[in-house]
Amino acid sequence: MLDIFNKNLHFNSSSISLLTILILIIIYAIIIFVSNKIIDKLQKKLNEEDKRQIILSSIKKPLNFFFLACFAAIIITFFQEYFSYSLNIAHKIFTIGLSFSIIWFGWRVIIAYENYFTDDKKSKYDLTTILAIIKLLKAILIIVFLLMILDQFGVSLSGVIAFGGIGGIAIGFAAKDLLANFFGAIMLYLDRPFSVGDWIKSPDREIEGTVTHIGWRLTKIRTFESRMLYVPNSIFSNIAIENPSRMSNRRIFETIGLRYNDIQKAGVIIEKINKMLETHQDIDNKKTLMVNLNKFNEFSVDFFIYTFTKTTNWEEFHQVKEKILLEISDIIAGQGAEMAFPTSQVKIDNLEKLSLK
Repeated sequence: MLDIFNKNLHFNSSSISLLTILILIIIYAIIIFVSNKIIDKLQKKLNEEDKRQIILSSIKKPLNFFFLACFAAIIITFFQEYFSYSLNIAHKIFTIGLSFSIIWFGWRVIIAYENYFTDDKKSKYDLTTILAIIKLLKAILIIVFLLMILDQFGVSLSGVIAFGGIGGIAIGFAAKDLLANFFGAIMLYLDRPFSVGDWIKSPDREIEGTVTHIGWRLTKIRTFESRMLYVPNSIFSNIAIENPSRMSNRRIFETIGLRYNDIQKAGVIIEKINKMLETHQDIDNKKTLMVNLNKFNEFSVDFFIYTFTKTTNWEEFHQVKEKILLEISDIIAGQGAEMAFPTSQVKIDNLEKLSLK
């Protein structure tokens, strides 16, 4: 009789356990469904450009994972009556789940903001600084998460820090080039000799192109031949870098030669060209503007023009330069003069005597 009672009690306990689990699963599903619906409704109410959309879209999956961790901890707590394990397991699962959810949420927010700021439509932001901050935040999140996990498993953080100090010295000797590139990247972020999107070139090395990415180890540059050039960051501390993208103007510096037969007209031509440049809409009159006779060359009388355009765009600059050179050509032709080209003159003395012979 006692055996039958014990069997019935065991059966009833098993039935109650299964029923409890089923109820918990239903509650878990309802919580997930309701929380997702609330987030979706909040997202619909906000404008697509609202930055709060980033928070809402980033929190959904980490929140679901946190609820899953809570559900697992409750199940383990419930079954601890039937098994000989400690409640510390449930506590660790809850703590690790909470930690991972927070780190995951932070990571998703960082990635979302990275995509937001690196969008082409938002080029007003300093992309180089943003990328540096994002990489730093990612590194901090990873380190914090690892330390939290180690702490949950009983690892002494002071021992980890001490080991990290000793290990850091050994790693420093073994990976000095890697560290040099890392600190080179930090100097690039602090000094900002160039940013992502800048056209740079080095007179010391054959480096020229557009910066596409500045990493912790190397910088990616796309050359004008559409080839990718990978430059270790430590290189930039030892070479000179020219950044044409930050120029305020582009310069026109040309030498033009007149024929010696038109030397008497040179003064008028130079004066008219100077007036044309002073009133030209594409020329920056606040910068140096010079038109002067420069040299008596072998077959020409040379004068030069030295001025700066308002535009810094490469294509627009060449269009402006072409327009100015054609106007100079018209001014020279309008004075009945011509531009010189290599010629030779043969002078024959006593031509009459030679003809009589």
